[in-house]
Amino acid sequence: MTAAENKTLTFAKQILQIGRDGLTDVDREQLRRLILDLLGVSRIGATLPWTREMIAWAESFRGSGQAPVVGTKLTVAPCIAALVNGTAAHGYELDDTHDASMSHPGAVVIPAALAVAAERGASLDETLAAIACGYEAMARVGMAANASQVIEHGHHPTALFGPFGAAAATARLMQLDEHGLARAWGHTLSLTGGSMQFSDEVEGTAVKRLHAGYAAHHGVLAAELAARNIGAPARALDGKYGFMALYARPPKMEELVVPHDAPLQIHAISFKPYSCCRLFHSLIDGLREVSDDFKLKPEAIKRIAVRGPGVLADQHMMRRPTSVMAAQYSLPFVVGATLVYGAHRYDTYREEKLTDADILSLADRVECEADAGIEAHYPAQMGTAVEITQADGTRRSATVMNSRGTAANPLSTDALYAKAEGLVREIEPRVDLGAARGRLWSAVSGRDVAQLFGAT
Repeated sequence: MTAAENKTLTFAKQILQIGRDGLTDVDREQLRRLILDLLGVSRIGATLPWTREMIAWAESFRGSGQAPVVGTKLTVAPCIAALVNGTAAHGYELDDTHDASMSHPGAVVIPAALAVAAERGASLDETLAAIACGYEAMARVGMAANASQVIEHGHHPTALFGPFGAAAATARLMQLDEHGLARAWGHTLSLTGGSMQFSDEVEGTAVKRLHAGYAAHHGVLAAELAARNIGAPARALDGKYGFMALYARPPKMEELVVPHDAPLQIHAISFKPYSCCRLFHSLIDGLREVSDDFKLKPEAIKRIAVRGPGVLADQHMMRRPTSVMAAQYSLPFVVGATLVYGAHRYDTYREEKLTDADILSLADRVECEADAGIEAHYPAQMGTAVEITQADGTRRSATVMNSRGTAANPLSTDALYAKAEGLVREIEPRVDLGAARGRLWSAVSGRDVAQLFGAT
């Protein structure tokens, strides 16, 4: 079997080559933007109940390594920090999204990379290149697996694809060659998982928050085991019982190629201005348009009709969510909450809002159906159409294919800072995020960047 016939090995070599000749200034700027966004998201995620329990659990590993735990002075082994910090980053539905793979690479790759960079004292250039490698690997594995069908069959993309990205970032920082990375992916193959069952239950939904943490942890662990030369399959992606054979429906193996001189997948990322499932962001932009920037009174609304990808009607029509996670995954609840409170109230999905009579009354007026035209562009474009029928019979409609924060409709760095600053101000008003932003843009090592996530 030659290396050329081993698509896993060829892909590993291409991934590790990213940034070998230096990242472009545009790449470096985008990577800092990704880290800045995750800083704010992680800080609020660290205050949520499930993350606080994870932090308490991590206390038993105190001093086991140099990797900081977000929002604390605790340092632990990299895989433990990656687990906790990934959970925090994925904690409130505000972490970045790679639409074509329907996954959240920032919440997986950045915590893994920063934990390992802090432990190894990696340079900033090494750390940024590792993050770029991780995003590319995770995104391309997801695209090759045909992400929309993966989720249709019950697997959660972030948990399923994430370990490959975290392992790639870790392998780069540990200076493994393509054989080492392929071996790490061999371990990842046996560690990967992630069921969508959380989306079908009203209780137990907090596990979804851990999916990014699991993925970050598994990727770091897999690379550490590979570095010890512990054997694992060399064809984790394209083998007879490899990842694509097990999970892809059907595989798109051409995506496991990093085109020469093409933009990296870090530039195909959607930032999330709204704290709910990424699928609803174009819907929220449409609601803004048809409600005069949310000024339309709830009592004036008779019916709200939503059209979009079939998954909306199949997996997101729970009308009475009983947990924060379920509320953020509920299309009717998100519509009601947005029309009542606007798009930028980060507390809209807290426990005390789950029984809000105004939200639930609007939720009961929501209908949803699949739209073949919109489905044809999914998941690369997560578009929706919405029509509001008012009590007087007036109808207003809007179709949005590229929501705010997508690569086609981007947020500025100042807007990302404002988002992060707003989140941090809500829970840690003494934190000077402006200073943290300055340190991020002047940092000289990965450890410097990792320390931004610890207590300040």
